[in-house]
Amino acid sequence: MREIFENVFSDGQFIYTKNLLPGEKVYGEKLVFESRIEFRRWDAFRSKLGAGLKNGLKELPIKKGSKVLYLGAAEGTTVSHISDIIENEGLLVGVDLSAVSMRRFVQLCEKRANIVPLLADALQVENYPEEIRQLSFDVLFQDVSQKNQAEIFLKNAQFLKEQGFGLLSVKARSISASEQASIIFASEASKLKKNFEILQTVRLEPFETDHALILCRKKKGA
Repeated sequence: MREIFENVFSDGQFIYTKNLLPGEKVYGEKLVFESRIEFRRWDAFRSKLGAGLKNGLKELPIKKGSKVLYLGAAEGTTVSHISDIIENEGLLVGVDLSAVSMRRFVQLCEKRANIVPLLADALQVENYPEEIRQLSFDVLFQDVSQKNQAEIFLKNAQFLKEQGFGLLSVKARSISASEQASIIFASEASKLKKNFEILQTVRLEPFETDHALILCRKKKGA
């Protein structure tokens, strides 16, 4: 098992995180033991971040102790692996608008003390609890299926510290059913350029069709 990023590992075929709660599975993933350490296999077909890592994401700004604001937490598949990475020194606030998903997500949060659930509309940041709005995050991650993906991302960027990192999963077909995906990805990236330096855009095929992951860093003074 080789460490490819901090607390992210590869056996040459699959990627893994060290299980924060040994013996516990989150979504039916395979558990692997090596050198008395339990690893959870990260299914890239069920995680945009996992797909980005498999497809050559050059930098992973999420590390041990990171504070992460995650938009579109759903039931917590990707969140659970980020929870492994940041360990108990870190904090992840998971935002989702679906009460159905949030019920499952809360169950995950009850087991993992480094995750906080927030049932909210990510576009209406003024409705976030004050204790959340006062936090400064190292990383903003977004995975939402809405037309105005860049707008949502930029609204939440106010909670990102100066030169903090952003990871935006762009779902082309949520924006346009007919326009070429590469044009949509370029357009969404251009909307970020006033406030962010674009570091890399990674296509997510074959794991996700017409999806890309944009890695960016907040500019000084933005």
